[in-house]
Amino acid sequence: MDTRIKLEARRRARGAVRPVTLAALAVIVLLAIASWFLVIQPHEEMLLSDSGGHPSSPVTTNTAVQAPPPANVEAMGTDQLLAEARKAMNDQRYLAPAGNNAFEFYLKALEREPGNAVATDALRETFPFAASAAEQQINAGNFNEAQREIDLLAKADPANYTLTILRSKLDAQRKVADKAQQEAADQERQQQLAAQKAAADKAAADKAAEEQAAGTTQTAAANRPSSAVTSAKPAGAPSSQAAQAAPVQPSSTPAVLIRSVVPRYPTPAQRSRTEGYVVVTFTVTTDGHTSDIRVTDSQPRHVFDRAAMDAVARWEFKPATRNGEPVESSVTNRINFKL
Repeated sequence: MDTRIKLEARRRARGAVRPVTLAALAVIVLLAIASWFLVIQPHEEMLLSDSGGHPSSPVTTNTAVQAPPPANVEAMGTDQLLAEARKAMNDQRYLAPAGNNAFEFYLKALEREPGNAVATDALRETFPFAASAAEQQINAGNFNEAQREIDLLAKADPANYTLTILRSKLDAQRKVADKAQQEAADQERQQQLAAQKAAADKAAADKAAEEQAAGTTQTAAANRPSSAVTSAKPAGAPSSQAAQAAPVQPSSTPAVLIRSVVPRYPTPAQRSRTEGYVVVTFTVTTDGHTSDIRVTDSQPRHVFDRAAMDAVARWEFKPATRNGEPVESSVTNRINFKL
């Protein structure tokens, strides 16, 4: 009987403990919630107000038109600088634009009041997010702006290892950009050289076509011998040739050229682009051939003489006549050599 009473008492004791435990836990939870709203949250809001913005806020690009920097910053006191810094923090102007950003205002406040706790804490807490903004400038290829922002970060915390990383990345990106710019310049230069070469080749082709057309015209003209002057062209291009008969009696007729041979243009003269003439005097025999060929004048001397004499030696004439009978006659002819 006593044993049953003791067991029942124990069960009642255990059942009484459970409500007490639950009540204690509820009290602890309520105290935690009250402390959050009454102590922790007001404290964080105070820190946020002092630093000008929450340091854990993500870095975003502010696309709105930024207000111009305040006038006469040098004349501002510490409180005014901190107020401007808070405005910049709220707009997430950590490092930019130049002259109107949180870091510059906080650094200026530290110049006014070295050791200012608000400025020091704000710079320290915001440094990682400002560094992220500088990295975004590097990724965007704004190297000069990135350098300015890195220099500004160095004023706030010169020993921070993040600066080493940012500087290395900036240097690497600059080298890549310089290499790409150099490759583009080289490609443009090669295109210009190719265009110049194409233009030179076209000009040379046009000139060759003109010379060929001129040679064709001269070949056609060579079949009409002149009575005074013969011209020689390179590469066998014929020109008009003629024989001038020596003065004869009124009852006589002069020798008439019936077959001409164009002088060969000497290769050395053609290569050196040399031009000139040769005056030859020769005798036309009664059978129409030439003999006693000699050079009476030439310019330049001895350059075209042999070519002119070889050509004249193969000319054929209708001989001169006197009273209807063939007679020998003397003929003087000038042969021009022109390119």
